[in-house]
Amino acid sequence: MRISAGIVLYRRAGGALEVLLAHPGGPFFERRDLGHWTIPKGEPDVDESLLDAARREFLEETGQRLGDGPWLELGTIVQKGGKVVHAWAVEGDLKPELARSETFQMEWPSRSGQVQAFPEIDRVAWFDPLEARRRIKAAQIPLLDRLEGAINDE
Repeated sequence: MRISAGIVLYRRAGGALEVLLAHPGGPFFERRDLGHWTIPKGEPDVDESLLDAARREFLEETGQRLGDGPWLELGTIVQKGGKVVHAWAVEGDLKPELARSETFQMEWPSRSGQVQAFPEIDRVAWFDPLEARRRIKAAQIPLLDRLEGAINDE
């Protein structure tokens, strides 16, 4: 079973909730938008706590460090391919134009013999909850629901 850990960064802009989502980089996602955005996430290293993995992955995918919390545990979801995603939310801010992701290499075009580097995440953006639900992978929508529920209970 594959496991991933991620962060839902949120802010209150003019009193309204916004969440930060990431668009996957690389040629397969270049023309895909609705239903393909994600929370910044990735697989934990051996002996790394899930929250530490989520924080590290956020840094690797945005180039931005997170504060110290408080952390709101959002539980887990299972994505279409079977990957289990553990997620936390934290309030903060980030300027999308300053976000920089680490890169990965792959042969592209396929069977060309050429290896190219692509960003893991090609852009991040803030979305209100309604728009975020249109853009995020369907399996991750419950994370947004849980965040909204927790914030509304405050």
